[in-house]
Parts: sequence; structure tokens; C-alpha cells
Amino acid sequence: MGPGNETAITEFILEGFSGLDHRLQLFLSLALLLMYLTTVMGNVTIIFLVCVDHRLQTPMYFFISNLAFLEIWFTSSTSIKLVLILGSGGRTISLSSCFAQSYFYFALGCTELVLLVVMSFDRYLAICLPLHYAAIMKPQLCIQLVVAAWVTGITLVSYRLVLLHKLTFCGSNKIYHFFCDSSPLFKLSCSDTSLLWKIDSVLASFFILSSLCLTLSFYLGIIFCILHLPAASGRKKAFTTCSSHLTTLAIAYGSCIALYVRPSKDVSLETNTIVALLNTVLYPFLNPFIYSLRNKTVILALSEAVARATTQLFTSSWCISGLQFQ
Repeated sequence: MGPGNETAITEFILEGFSGLDHRLQLFLSLALLLMYLTTVMGNVTIIFLVCVDHRLQTPMYFFISNLAFLEIWFTSSTSIKLVLILGSGGRTISLSSCFAQSYFYFALGCTELVLLVVMSFDRYLAICLPLHYAAIMKPQLCIQLVVAAWVTGITLVSYRLVLLHKLTFCGSNKIYHFFCDSSPLFKLSCSDTSLLWKIDSVLASFFILSSLCLTLSFYLGIIFCILHLPAASGRKKAFTTCSSHLTTLAIAYGSCIALYVRPSKDVSLETNTIVALLNTVLYPFLNPFIYSLRNKTVILALSEAVARATTQLFTSSWCISGLQFQ
């Protein structure tokens, strides 16, 4: 490792998508901004509905609302800067901000993988052990599982901040990516990063693959139970739900495996940039629709909430009009 945190570089320049035509960059910034706002509004809507509608105050929606809360911060950690890069050319980022972005990106990503395991476990119990579900998934256990997910993600990635602050950056300050990912940071450092490459690769591979194996094992159990359902309509509905969940999981885990499971030195920065868009933009954008906004109970709760809000708005308007008339 390099000698402490002494460095001549105080900021980096994010060069992701710099080769695109300026008009194309503006178009992409508007498209990404729209996707980001849709993601945030969709997740805020889910959190609001779970809080106010008693029909959604179940373990499944408790976990989904936590996932929605996490997704807001996860996509914000990279998407806001990406929109600024493409829209206004604001490509500089300070050293401390770069390290902070890298930490939150990986900490929230690890937390999400644990939450996905918890959610698949919850669905396995609900479908395969329905008679025991209420007795097992008590509120206390649900809270403990969510807290464990957050604590795991936050603490597991803490080593990155320590190791990053020990790196010395004394050459080029151009990061050929749209955020401070591992590979470009390690390649820019003039310190010996061989140990850091190995630690990062081993931990990332173990965490991603172990969470993937657990998630898939629960979904395989779910599919096995579905095949034994007596009603064909029930099997079709369950398979439709599972297939949509597995599609989003394929995007999330596929991009993570492509970026972080194989040795990071073998992954080109151009590949990193494109694949990372799936993980940081597309996957968070799809999640609200896949997990909640396609659900009939959620749609009904949303319709009733909109109807109540509209009624209250008209009532308030009539009251104000009456007062003005008097």
C-alpha cells in the first residue's frame, strides 16, 4: 500500500460517455432523469401505501417497502451524478465524495442482496408452508431480518473506506466511468493494489454467489410447490409472479457477476460502464413495477388513496369558495 493518504490529486474527472455526441448526451440525460424520477416516485408511493393501508401491512409488503426505501438511495448514489455529467458536463468529483459514493454504492448493493434473500425466504414460507407462515413470520422476526440486512451491508463494506484512504493517487485523475467503481479507482492508484484486487474480488464473489444460491434455492422450492398446486389457474398466476421476479433477479445478479465475480482486471472499463447501467438505472426502475405496482391489492389501495385525496381537494375547494362568497 501507499504511504497513507498523501496525494497530489484532490479531485477526479468522470469520463463516462464522454465520447458521445453532445445532443445524444442531452437526450440520454433527459431519459435517465425521467427514469430516475419515476423510480423515486414509484418507491415513495409504495412506502406511503404500505404505511397508510392496513391491507398492505403484511410481512411481504414490509420487506418490499424496505427494498423501496433502499432503492431510492441506491439509485440516487449514482444516477444524480450521471444526469449532471450528461446534462451539464459536471464531470468533476472530489476525492472524499468519490470514496463516499463508492462506499454507499457497495454498502447499499450488499444490503439489497441480503434483502432479496429475505424476500425469497418470505415467499417460500407463504407458498410452501402457509399454515405455519403466520406463526413464523412475526413482526419481531421481520424487523430483525431487515436490521440484519442493513447491518450486514453497512459493516461488510466498511473495509473499503479504510483501504481506499490508504491509496495514493499521483498520476492521471480521469476515471473512465460514470461513477467511482472499484476497477477504475484501483487502476488509477500509484500504490500497490494487488492485495486490494484480491480482497475485493474474493469478498464480492463470495457474497454475490452465496446470496444468489440462497435466493435461487428458495425460488426452486417455490416452483416445486407450485407444480403440486391442484388448480391450474393458481399455478399460472404463481408462475407469472415468479417469472417476473426472476427476470429482475437475472438483471441484478447478471450485472453483478459480470462486473465483480470474475477478476476485476479482466473487465474492460467500457464493459463496466454499459453493464453498470443495468445495475444502477434499469433494475431500480423496474423494481416498483415488478414487486408492487402490478399487484391488484396495491393498485386498489392506490386508487382508493387517489380517490380520497381528490375528494378532500374538492371539499376544500368548496369550503374556500363558500367562505369567499360570504
